[in-house]
Amino acid sequence: MQKFQKLSLAVLIQTALISTAFASEQSESKGFVEDAEGSVLFRTGFLHRDKKNGVEDTSSAAQTAMVKIESGFTKGIVGFGVGVIGDASFKIGKNGHTGNQMIPVKDQLNSDGTKDAYDHWVRGGGFVKARVSNTTITYGTQISEIPVIASNTARLTPEYFTGLSIISNEIDNLSLYAGKFTKNQWSNDISTDEQNLDRAVYWGAKYKFNDQLNSSYYGLDVKDKLDRHYANVNYTHGLKNDASLSLDFSGYHTDWKQGAGSSDPRIDIQDLSNSIWGVSASYSKDVHNVMISYQDNAGNTGYDYAYNSDGLQSIYVPNSYLSDFNGNDEKSVGLQYNYNFKNHGLAGLNWTTAFVYGWDIDVAENDTPSIIVDQAEEHEFFNQIKYTIQTGYLKDASLRLRHSYLRGSDTYNNASGNYVSNAIGSTNEWRIWLDIPVSLF
Repeated sequence: MQKFQKLSLAVLIQTALISTAFASEQSESKGFVEDAEGSVLFRTGFLHRDKKNGVEDTSSAAQTAMVKIESGFTKGIVGFGVGVIGDASFKIGKNGHTGNQMIPVKDQLNSDGTKDAYDHWVRGGGFVKARVSNTTITYGTQISEIPVIASNTARLTPEYFTGLSIISNEIDNLSLYAGKFTKNQWSNDISTDEQNLDRAVYWGAKYKFNDQLNSSYYGLDVKDKLDRHYANVNYTHGLKNDASLSLDFSGYHTDWKQGAGSSDPRIDIQDLSNSIWGVSASYSKDVHNVMISYQDNAGNTGYDYAYNSDGLQSIYVPNSYLSDFNGNDEKSVGLQYNYNFKNHGLAGLNWTTAFVYGWDIDVAENDTPSIIVDQAEEHEFFNQIKYTIQTGYLKDASLRLRHSYLRGSDTYNNASGNYVSNAIGSTNEWRIWLDIPVSLF
């Protein structure tokens, strides 16, 4: 940690020197109050999973208001600011079978072994920030968008991390990232540190070669849990008649530390590692976009994330829908199509459909994890339609309806609990989100 602190101090000193000679984000600051921003996102959410193979269904519905109020930076060589971020929510209906990181539940057990959902709950926290030249340091409650430790934003409320983050844009086309988080709060956690995070340190960089080619790299060290690395390269080539072709590569390599909390029971008896990567090609023209993709896992376990305080959305690969197609040794191919209805007088209406097939999944028994007992498969048919209001008082309000049909081999579904598996299991899932953003100032 001393090396990390020294690096942060060196960045601050260097940017302070640079700021005296060049124009910067900080030199253009209008002031603490003048640049302040405030917003509320009202969200009504419904998530239902119709489980198969004898597994109990889950269903959740709730309403929330997500608030972010943030000051600008004070003027001067070093600018300072503050902010708060949080959410206030209440359940809709009984929610007797809630799940899927949607709504927090109470600790007490009912006579039938179930737990009641909270009627209402409030979460969040404050943060302070400082800026020198084009470098910003933030400490406090945050939503992380770093691919190796990404907050889940696909539920009713976001996943929060608490700690320090640094973003530096001192060099043209190069962004540097570093941070240290010490608390992790899932979307359905009441406590700010319910995931018992000790320390997660990340670092990374994004570089834009030109308007066509972009790249990024990130690393993560979660104390006593895992080491992870991520890389991405994206290339877009313009074609005739305003069409374009995009090629994308992304991948992770993860080494779990001995005794870490992976969902794979073999974690205590051997070193576990996984490399997952995916390539995709997308063709866009007018209202159409078609993407084909291939994804591959290697190592002696599947790509396990989220349960080591490493973010419930740390899965930036192409074949990630309801299933992430991240099983042990799994290969998968996907086809996705997106259509924009603007040419039909329905600007703001989009439809996305996809099919992904995964195969060659190594499945082992818990009692003899070194012996592979099945080469399993899974497949998913995904559909989503979303409408966003384009003008008027409700501009940017949106309604999204999503459905997934997911099926897999009985062994990989793990209904009996006798097999090593991190699969979601055969499921029909529905999600409905109504989002209404409101700008306060």
